[in-house]
Amino acid sequence: MYFKYKSIAMKIITLHKPIKIQELHDLLLQKLNPLFHERRQSDIDFTVEQKNGSIEINGPKVYEGFLFNLTINGTELWITRSEHYVDDVNSLTIESILNDLFNDLSGENGTDLVQEG
Repeated sequence: MYFKYKSIAMKIITLHKPIKIQELHDLLLQKLNPLFHERRQSDIDFTVEQKNGSIEINGPKVYEGFLFNLTINGTELWITRSEHYVDDVNSLTIESILNDLFNDLSGENGTDLVQEG
């Protein structure tokens, strides 16, 4: 079953520490699905792929298209989120996991929200 997206939202955060796309990709490959399974008690698996200098998170068995696209621009992380449904609990869970992982990547300085919309 696929959910069609209605709109796309973008958020920009500052990581306060330069990271490489490969470092972020490896972290997501290692932690995203286990953390999602733990938090949602669900067997849905998400794919994490590098495409054109960005990372796409997809749920190919559930969603059409990407759920999140992550692009690094210096110390900023640009997060584009496809809004499948306003209250999509899987997407909200992934966003929560991403926020926690981004804080971990930034170390003691944490992250700052630059823009959301």
